[in-house]
Amino acid sequence: MIWYSQRTHRRSPPSVDRATRYVALPDGYQAAALIDHMGRLPAHLRRSLTWDRGSEMAHHAVITTALELPVFYCDSHHPWQRGTNENTNRLLRQYLHKNADLSTFTQDDLNAVAAKLNHRPRRVLGWAAPAQAFGTAEPKPMLLALA
Repeated sequence: MIWYSQRTHRRSPPSVDRATRYVALPDGYQAAALIDHMGRLPAHLRRSLTWDRGSEMAHHAVITTALELPVFYCDSHHPWQRGTNENTNRLLRQYLHKNADLSTFTQDDLNAVAAKLNHRPRRVLGWAAPAQAFGTAEPKPMLLALA
């Protein structure tokens, strides 16, 4: 999900971990904010990035180079390939309405929304919260990059 304010201040897309459903809402210019946020994660939690197709994702090469992170794109008109992201977008709209002027939200506001989502129990996690699951996430040997 890419958010735009009415003043064309572009926000970064939410970052969602597929395994734990942990949400981060980095603020600022897309590539720089995403590199800053994902660069702080342990390597086993940033194996790849999957995006929807769109011109706003034109800086994928910069992200791939900076983080040594492969970027994949879903097929056009196939939202089921991004199920976790689509569900997260639905949850985010409870706090950040579709036509809201996002330039009025500070990073603290975005962090508060992310904290609410990360402490909300999820059925897919056995009723654990994403914050609990993210804290206990271990690398899965079958998913580690080959050396």
